[in-house]
Amino acid sequence: MDFPALVGFLNGRFAPLADLQISVLDRGFLFGDGIYEAIPVYNRHPLRLTEHLRRLAGSLAAINMPNPYGAEEWASLIQKLIDQQSFGDQSVYIQITRGPAFPRNHAFPAVTEPTVFMFADELLPPTSEAVANGVAAVSGDDIRWQRCNIKAISLLANVLLKQQAVDAGVAETILFRDGLLIEGASSNILVVKEGVLLAPPPSHLMLTGITYDLVIELARQHNMPLEIRPISEATVRQSDEIWLTSSSKEVLAVVSLDGQIVGSGKPGPLYQAMYGYFQVFKNGAMRLGAE
Repeated sequence: MDFPALVGFLNGRFAPLADLQISVLDRGFLFGDGIYEAIPVYNRHPLRLTEHLRRLAGSLAAINMPNPYGAEEWASLIQKLIDQQSFGDQSVYIQITRGPAFPRNHAFPAVTEPTVFMFADELLPPTSEAVANGVAAVSGDDIRWQRCNIKAISLLANVLLKQQAVDAGVAETILFRDGLLIEGASSNILVVKEGVLLAPPPSHLMLTGITYDLVIELARQHNMPLEIRPISEATVRQSDEIWLTSSSKEVLAVVSLDGQIVGSGKPGPLYQAMYGYFQVFKNGAMRLGAE
């Protein structure tokens, strides 16, 4: 397999991706025993790095793994990785597993040496067509486990749910559990009903995105009517606007769900306002080199 000409990081070493290898006995490979984080980078400045590193630390603590680096060391390593790429806008992927162990055993090994891997790929913003016209989605039952708040690498259920969207030729699968909106297969979901932005409350059943948090912050900052509360499936299907948020997609309007038009069938006024707020925040923060 041909690897892209990118520089990655593995256990303290920077090298071309093709030169980085891990053990076949790594528990991430055998059990999915690890966590990950993805950080958007604009003009070589990571967006909300502190919040991403805080979530990474929380995921590690949730699976009883020590954090291999402190926040300052993480920031230094991430910036070194960013600086070695040929493009300015990037998506930094970090994966930490419990490392190689033998014999294969479900229980934690007595002594572990974590595997720490990073690489940066080019971050392409949503197309102007997707922003202007919105995207389509399908719905699905949330078949995932009970600790979705951990950013775990064992993502088979998410993969299967995302494939439903791919097979349907749409952007996302919106997940419901017990009649309530949870999130998307690879995004958070918010809706607008009668001029009010509704967001599902963070819980162990969803992965609260850094972009989700930023959108909530911007809504409050700009006095946008907002309620954080459980949202029924019926409310979603009868909503005036549906948004998806993620580090790679930023904020996008969903204009069709399961073939049914959402609202007017075009990105709504609150979405357009939020998209503007997000771009102003992003561009301002990156000009300052701040988070």
